[in-house]
Amino acid sequence: MKFTLLKALGTSAVLALSATSSAWATECIAPADAGGGWDFTCRQIGKLLYDLKLVDQPVQVTNMAGAGGGVAYTHIVSDRNEDADLIVAASSATTTRLAQNAYAGMAADQVRWVGAIGGDPGVIVVAKDSPFQTLGDLVEAIKADPTSVTFAGGSAAGGFDHLKPLMVLKSAGFTDFAQVKYIGMDGGAEAITQTIGGFTQAMTGDMSEISGFIKSGDVRALAVLTAEPVPGFEEIPTAKSQGFDVEVVNWRGLYVPRGISDDQFNAWAEKLQTVADSAEWKQVMADNGLAPFTKVGADFQGWIDQVIADTTTLSKEIGVIQ
Repeated sequence: MKFTLLKALGTSAVLALSATSSAWATECIAPADAGGGWDFTCRQIGKLLYDLKLVDQPVQVTNMAGAGGGVAYTHIVSDRNEDADLIVAASSATTTRLAQNAYAGMAADQVRWVGAIGGDPGVIVVAKDSPFQTLGDLVEAIKADPTSVTFAGGSAAGGFDHLKPLMVLKSAGFTDFAQVKYIGMDGGAEAITQTIGGFTQAMTGDMSEISGFIKSGDVRALAVLTAEPVPGFEEIPTAKSQGFDVEVVNWRGLYVPRGISDDQFNAWAEKLQTVADSAEWKQVMADNGLAPFTKVGADFQGWIDQVIADTTTLSKEIGVIQ
């Protein structure tokens, strides 16, 4: 059986400075610590918004970690609902948490979804000195002793990163998911350091989070969860080529507060489309192993609703939610 998820798959945080500050015209909130996928989204899109003269001043990036993105989501809905100068990094991890009702009862229609402009391939990596040489080695070790391998990921337990190895295991006929150990971190950077440091045996994340670590040789990627090898990283085998029929690509994009006007929303959609069409963004995708995936504007909301419905079904199937 084939499992495909295309992501479509009160706070201790430091609160953001006012988006109307004289120093900054636009703020991008990354709902995780620095170094992860949401941070990557804010910094790369924010830089291009300024470089392409789509905003007048550099974009301020605020890291607001907690609850797998829930702290930031609650902050936007409760405190920044009409802030037209605020954008927020989002991904399949965001829709996964919404699908699992992990944001304290909040729903997808409490924000406005601007769009996605890149697909971030899922990956499973190990430290450079790991005894696991292939994805099959890892799967067989878990089947022999489900508690012998601990995964680290940049989403909360039950979130998008957690689902990736479970989907691989399910494709291999394994079903005792509760025995598989997973530690959720506040972002991919923290998760990868856990694996490099030997605190966990594997990391489940996205290509943009680990491309630099692969290039430096600190980790080895056992598999990329795409149909075909990723350009620029052709040496990484797909899970499918190793006998595991799983594809997981994490879309990366933005949402904005629900209370802004249609004109303000459409303006953000146009700016994001301009970034997506630029040669500079295409270079960012090539440098970081992102795949083309663009959905921008009003129809993105309907697509998000369908993704959440599909993810709810998958989460129940795997046993993450009842």
